[in-house]
Amino acid sequence: MTTAASSPLITVPELRRVLGAGAGPVPVLLDVRYQLGGPSGPEEFARGHVPGSSYVDLDTALAGPAGRGGRHPLPEPAAFVAAMRRAGVSNARPVVVYDDWAGRAAARCWWLLRHHGHRDVRVLDGGWSAWVAAGGEVETGVGVPDESDFAGEPTHLPVVPAEQVLEVGSAGLLIDARNPDRFRGDVEPVDPVAGHIPGAVNVPTGQNLRGDGTFRPVEQLRTVYAEALDAAERGEPVAAYCGSGVTACHDLLALATIGVQGMLYPGSWSEWVTDPDRPVARN
Repeated sequence: MTTAASSPLITVPELRRVLGAGAGPVPVLLDVRYQLGGPSGPEEFARGHVPGSSYVDLDTALAGPAGRGGRHPLPEPAAFVAAMRRAGVSNARPVVVYDDWAGRAAARCWWLLRHHGHRDVRVLDGGWSAWVAAGGEVETGVGVPDESDFAGEPTHLPVVPAEQVLEVGSAGLLIDARNPDRFRGDVEPVDPVAGHIPGAVNVPTGQNLRGDGTFRPVEQLRTVYAEALDAAERGEPVAAYCGSGVTACHDLLALATIGVQGMLYPGSWSEWVTDPDRPVARN
């Protein structure tokens, strides 16, 4: 369905053409609807989803148990692979992931699949909202997909451990994907300490999006990430973090659309503040 040089995004019209083409491997569709404090993803899925989709739970399939590694640490490889097999994912079939959070949860699944070696994964631009707005077909209920044979190891995309994060910020560019008020330390609704990692710059995920919840065109994203492009051209590291390592993947997805491979700090702020000796910046 795509190549390494293609966009990691797919539009609703493109997906409808692929699903109706009747030629080539049919993509596996993953519904990753999730919002912190929002409606229940499984219930929303049962009420309606893109036909043929499988539901993937972010908390149990795309993250490990919360603890010193943060609120959403990376899942154990065997657990993630097993979850993808139960959802029908195969290395031989393309995958399209969607949510109803402007791609913020879907980007986490995209990143994990790419990290585990799947070569053809795309995020539905605009997600479930765009699908419904375009008159896409809706399926209800909860089916059980045939278990597949996905195999992979988490070695294909770079990650940054906590002890190297400050080094990345001084040697290259460290991006904080949270909202500006959380970055500044004005408020902290989730984690016990407010502020940001020293040296980080703030590129909130909202800057990746247009008003309708779809991603900005590539040329606009190149402007948003001008510092990242400059750093990458100089051969300097670029990394991203957020509150718990989920929405940072949205910034990494935006970077991928402009040809920059960023690194993920998986534990993000929720891991950073578990050690009182780690420095904190505000304003």
